[in-house]
Amino acid sequence: MSQIQVAQRVTRLPPYLFGRINKMIYDKRTAGDDVIELGMGNPSDPPQAMVIEKLAEAARDPRNHRYSKSNGIANLRREVGAKYFKKYGVRLDPTDEVMVCLGSKEGFSHMCLAMMGPGDTAIVPAPYFPVHVYGVALASGNVITLPVANSEKFLSDIAYTCETLYPRPKLLILCYPHNPSSVVVEQAFYDEVVKLAKKYNLMVISDFAYADVAFDGYHPPSFLASKGASDVGVEFTTMSKGYNMAGWRVGYCCGNREMINALGTIKGYYDYGMFQAIQIAAIVALRHTDAAVEEQSLIYQSRRDTLCDGLARMGWEANVPKAGMFVWQPIPEPWKSRMSTMDFAMMLLEKGNVAVSPGSGFGPAGEGFLRMSLVENENRLKQAVRQIKQCLKEAEEEWGKQEEVVAEA
Repeated sequence: MSQIQVAQRVTRLPPYLFGRINKMIYDKRTAGDDVIELGMGNPSDPPQAMVIEKLAEAARDPRNHRYSKSNGIANLRREVGAKYFKKYGVRLDPTDEVMVCLGSKEGFSHMCLAMMGPGDTAIVPAPYFPVHVYGVALASGNVITLPVANSEKFLSDIAYTCETLYPRPKLLILCYPHNPSSVVVEQAFYDEVVKLAKKYNLMVISDFAYADVAFDGYHPPSFLASKGASDVGVEFTTMSKGYNMAGWRVGYCCGNREMINALGTIKGYYDYGMFQAIQIAAIVALRHTDAAVEEQSLIYQSRRDTLCDGLARMGWEANVPKAGMFVWQPIPEPWKSRMSTMDFAMMLLEKGNVAVSPGSGFGPAGEGFLRMSLVENENRLKQAVRQIKQCLKEAEEEWGKQEEVVAEA
């Protein structure tokens, strides 16, 4: 038999760090264990009834079962433009400044193929959402990660990198509200990004996945609302979060005409567009469910408070997010010094039946943190906190016995 040699772009990818956790979740649930899933940001609430009803109605129309346009039907692109104008004051031409994607993750990955090649470099915030790094890697590009925690320093680090690296970086990837760390910014931040992009000839991709999930009166700004943003970049948004349409895979890319045209070229070779019935239902969601999207944010805010309050009562350092679907939680001592983030997460899953995402899965800058999602209801979150507390109590007792044995030896 001949040896199969996969492409180098595949061998460049590291082992999937969440694979061990996903396998254990599967094995535990197969064995009948009730695992509380706080790892993946997979919405558990359904879309609005009128959206589902429109999907069913549109699916019964034989005309909607043909291939659709890869850039999205005109009415959906117009509705996306209407939302941007209503919410952010941004005027978009739906003909060539809006494109519908099979989820923002697909759109982002294909945009990297359209923009990057061997020798090109992208700047990515650290810790990073994996596709922000590996989408670039699959496009044969290189990545430089810069710490995202301090926004002013992040901007200065971008400028320093562009001044000192040759050839200069080609692409700047942004993600606010940030996944996984929940860092947020104000519009002035994007104003400075546009200035840097024009000065150093950077293209910008803003991943605005959590545009619709914010708390305590905070309103996430759009990159495109900054003057001149469409001259230098695009923004990806999704209906997965605020609209609870994750499995529907409805995303869209807005902004720079040339970048969107390049994305369209790639998509034209890779797909025949989204199922038209889903696009029609998405129009209804964008047009008629603003109130429900706001209500969903309040639901996530209540879950955030439940989880953060519970962790605080355990003595954990509070890290209360202003937006997004996650709590980015520092691992407390003495556990942080005793074991790796991955081992800590595996212990919570193995002995506590609570699944969390280890921060190391988001790059070296994530070591020492856990990402905990807000997709479970409040009762389940309270139960998760109780199980974590009991798990650590038992682990502490076991640790103490082991130290006694070592001391006696």
